[in-house]
Amino acid sequence: MKAHPGEVNFASSGNGSGQHLFAALLASKTGMKMNHVPYRGSGQATTDLLSGVVSMAIPGTAGMVGHIRSGKLRALAVTGAARSPQLPDVPTVMESGVPDYQAYVWMGLLAPKGTPAPIVERLNREVVAVLGYDSVKRYMANAGIEIVASTRADFGKFFRAEGDLWAKVIHETGAHVD
Repeated sequence: MKAHPGEVNFASSGNGSGQHLFAALLASKTGMKMNHVPYRGSGQATTDLLSGVVSMAIPGTAGMVGHIRSGKLRALAVTGAARSPQLPDVPTVMESGVPDYQAYVWMGLLAPKGTPAPIVERLNREVVAVLGYDSVKRYMANAGIEIVASTRADFGKFFRAEGDLWAKVIHETGAHVD
């Protein structure tokens, strides 16, 4: 990409999507110039990636593992801080030479402002307990989801850091939602 700035097209599931922002973060951290090709969802983006219409994408792992294992796609890196259990031979973006690159699609449980602390504490405690069940762990692992059960304080810190990171990427790249 550095040898051919602006000639590489990357697919995403739409303007402002995680796939778009993950690639924008990669371009920002490496100085690479890529062309964003936004689709209306990941289905057509995946089809065009498989057929070579676009050169790259940063899709979710779960939907791509079969294509990677069959040899239809080549995984270059995963975006998390650690290698994916589903793709243990694929390095992280950081291992591939991009310092401090981490990007996640994540889910969290939120409650309305003013929810009494005892209720929030119980919700946290119960959710953490359920996430510890072997059946839940297996289900999540099969879906390509890494479980990170945390405290309210840790999740709040993570939530604010993610907001700051993506606000900066959006500001630097001009990314927008249609």
